[in-house]
Amino acid sequence: MSTPRMTVAVLGPGGVGGLVGALLARAGHRVVCVAGEQTVAVLRQDGLRVDSDRYGQFTAAVEAGTELREPVDAVFVTVKQTTLTEALDRIPAEELGTALVVPLLNGLDHLTVLRERFPSARVVAGTIRVEATRTAPGRISHTSPFADLELAAPVDDFAELLRQAGLGVTVREDESAMLWDKLAFLAPFALLTTRHQADVGAVRDRYRPELLTVLDEIAAVARAVGAQVTAEGLLSFFDRVPETMRSSMQRDAEAGRPLELDAIGGAVLRAGAAHGIAVPATARLVTEVAQSAQRAA
Repeated sequence: MSTPRMTVAVLGPGGVGGLVGALLARAGHRVVCVAGEQTVAVLRQDGLRVDSDRYGQFTAAVEAGTELREPVDAVFVTVKQTTLTEALDRIPAEELGTALVVPLLNGLDHLTVLRERFPSARVVAGTIRVEATRTAPGRISHTSPFADLELAAPVDDFAELLRQAGLGVTVREDESAMLWDKLAFLAPFALLTTRHQADVGAVRDRYRPELLTVLDEIAAVARAVGAQVTAEGLLSFFDRVPETMRSSMQRDAEAGRPLELDAIGGAVLRAGAAHGIAVPATARLVTEVAQSAQRAA
């Protein structure tokens, strides 16, 4: 039985969006990338070029425009939290209609923004575990052995479509628990790699006491909001991932780009305060990363 062909838009074809879009296009779906003029020009001429140990090297032809000008079946929102408001101007709500909207952003607050912006659409919370970087417009380097999505809604047909394109997909029932499962790993990973300008291997070896303290704090916050997270489980995942993994926040800091510090670290601090859970080590990291970013500006 053949897979139905879908039209999927990607708002922000960077590392994550570019990889997802390229895999869908390679699988035979129509992909429309929505981005700035420079990126659009490259994509129209050269397509999306992927270099991946898992998926190989390939080029996928995609359509591209600076604004969505037609209805689509689904939209992946894969911009940074720091550019979300500006980027959403490229997606008119009247064009989007009742499409499926899947944000793959870090943090928690973007869901409220999207549901208010697109009241007729079906906004489905999503997360992705992947290390993928845009090395130039239209060029994607995928360096992790995994690219695994989680979707918090009964979207089985759409999930199967993504699996057939090569992505790992799990469908979850509890939106909050799913988001906190991701944030509980991402926050210590992003904060510690950025603070110490080190890959995850160095963090878990050289800065292990600090890592253990932060994992204890964040796991306590995650449990308070209903996620089944333990510090032991988080540490086990830290110890299994490739030692050379680096966070996108770390790369942003090195390049002098705005950091998703509020979306990631700020979300933990706000939830800790709301539930009366002290997170001093995490708060110190957030402050130190903010101060480093200010000095570099």
